[in-house]
Amino acid sequence: MERRDKGLSRRTLLYAAGTGIAVTVLSRPIQAAPITRQVSAGADTCGQRVDLAEQAIVTRHVRSLWGLPGVRLGVSDWPRPLAEQSFLQWNYWWQAHLLDCAVDAAHRDRTVARIDRVAALARGIRTRNLTGWTNRYYDDMAWLALALERADRLLGIRFGDAVGDLRAALLGGWNPDVGAVPWRIGDDYYNTPSIGPTGIALARLGELTCAGRLAEFLHTRLRDTDSGLILDGVHEPGARVNRAITTYSQGVAIGLETELALRTGESEHRRRAAAIVAAVEAKLTKDGVITGAAGDDSGLFMGILARYLTVAALSLGDTTAANIVHASARAAWEHRAEVDGLPLFGADWTRAVTVPAHGGIFPQLSNAFTPPPANQSRDLSIQLSGWMLLEADYQLTAAGC
Repeated sequence: MERRDKGLSRRTLLYAAGTGIAVTVLSRPIQAAPITRQVSAGADTCGQRVDLAEQAIVTRHVRSLWGLPGVRLGVSDWPRPLAEQSFLQWNYWWQAHLLDCAVDAAHRDRTVARIDRVAALARGIRTRNLTGWTNRYYDDMAWLALALERADRLLGIRFGDAVGDLRAALLGGWNPDVGAVPWRIGDDYYNTPSIGPTGIALARLGELTCAGRLAEFLHTRLRDTDSGLILDGVHEPGARVNRAITTYSQGVAIGLETELALRTGESEHRRRAAAIVAAVEAKLTKDGVITGAAGDDSGLFMGILARYLTVAALSLGDTTAANIVHASARAAWEHRAEVDGLPLFGADWTRAVTVPAHGGIFPQLSNAFTPPPANQSRDLSIQLSGWMLLEADYQLTAAGC
């Protein structure tokens, strides 16, 4: 099924944006909701649990963009002032992961509502981006390319030549003197968070030579020989290395090596993927559970690792990868809180989500934003990690892994 973006004029966009802002500002605020650790019973299967995680994000975060029919995005924080639902500020790569999770859900249990949501979210990204599907950041574009490619391959939903536009942009970022793509156009920083998803996307789109060179760059230039983990990035020229280690970087490195192992049949890629999985188990888990987010923009990192551990488990039969995902899903679910009967996940899956001291009530949609207490998050990225994890757990369980 091909769904083409018919395009919107700049005048229409500006009018819709102004109308949407007015509507949200004048709307009545939603009533406060209690958050509780007294979680409800009944979600006994992984399918029931992932349904609730999906429902939580759809209910709290997914909103119409500027009042346009069939065009939706996810608000970055919940609860937030209604005026912020105007999407004057937005986060492209979070929206790409929201779309990818929506694809997971529609592939798991295809319904009209889920198919329509995938299409509406893709339209939302294209509409809000204003200038097309691409932007200046190669990691952003790679994540959207991956989500749209999966929507086409798994669901039959296609948006004209969106994937082709993104593919061309990613290939255009290749620097032959360095052997990689940078973080963003014109930058000197060549980092795993851009190289990894770009390589995965290009491998799935048939660009195996380029994907293989990106994997080689990560293995030879950014692998820490002591821990076996992949470092964040390097500035070129100058070879100044950022030695930060994140779950995000390990996830995309595992994903890239797994894609190449499948598509080339070369055992070296299988060996490398298994080695990173083993290093993750040794260094980036606690009691078998993926380590928590560290703040800033790291909320999605845990979910990204879970997604590609699952790919390695399903594609390469890596039981260590499967065990980490299952253990993390159990812990995240056991330590959740609830709001209106739907799960709220923390930034650390090994600890219980903190309940607010003020009677267990969120000060919803007030003009003043109050930072959440420890291990409680209102932001979309951390909740997406929880949903992504439970989708991964479901996929492994359904496959008997």
